Amino acid sequence: MNYRHAFHAGNFADVIKHATLARVLAHLRSKPAPFRVIDTHAGAGIYDLASAEAARGGEWRDGIARLVAAEMPGPAQALLAPYLDAVASFNRSNTLTAYPGSPILVRSFLRPQDRLIACELEPSSAGALTRYLRGDARCKAIAIDGWTALNAYIPPKERRGLVLIDPAFEEAADFRRLPEALEAAHRKWAGGIYALWYPRKDSRASEVLAARLRRSGIGKILRIEITLPPPENPDRLHACGLIVVNPPWMLEGELKLLFPHLVAALARGTGGTWRLDWLAGER
Repeated sequence: MNYRHAFHAGNFADVIKHATLARVLAHLRSKPAPFRVIDTHAGAGIYDLASAEAARGGEWRDGIARLVAAEMPGPAQALLAPYLDAVASFNRSNTLTAYPGSPILVRSFLRPQDRLIACELEPSSAGALTRYLRGDARCKAIAIDGWTALNAYIPPKERRGLVLIDPAFEEAADFRRLPEALEAAHRKWAGGIYALWYPRKDSRASEVLAARLRRSGIGKILRIEITLPPPENPDRLHACGLIVVNPPWMLEGELKLLFPHLVAALARGTGGTWRLDWLAGER
């Protein structure tokens, strides 16, 4: 399948991924020691929601736009606030015109002592990412294959941090590469947090991935999956998942509180489902 960031910026999958990412980042920055984020498939950085790519399917209208308009109870709203505040900082007058991709979202959480390595190989996206991050000493954009970067840049000298793995899934091989790459990375840096996003068009593929990770020997693996009602366009994605290795200890409880409201907002209250379980570790 084709999951290029520009065509799907701000859609439901971005909301799920980035709301969770923001919680992980909030926990990382709650301690004074520096951390590093390595974004292996970073994309272009910031996306114009009026662009031809974003407008082609208007997927952001069923994603970030629904979330911004939703009313949520106070505890869930508090958990979402760092993410929504970051999105709002790129928009004016409560009108959604731009959406920050993962490296720009990460940058909004960095302190002076923290660092970001954002990797992108596709030339036009890599060029845009370099422009957006230029001048910020905390951030470095590198034109490199994300799978190569995963091996090259860990472990970081900070010894604390997160690796975000979010490939385009333009090749079937990406599903096979996910567990292989994660296992290799974990052998080099067992204490790092890893977040892996994947689409769910074929439930068998996601279960094969889960089975492989259960056998990996990695100690703590949290899985989050959501499914929204099928869209009118059968080719449009409506289910996805996240794997979080070594999640911060409060993350499970936060997501259990947040996800019922988050999924209800994205599904407009009807037909959305979610699950959160441990493939390895805590139960």
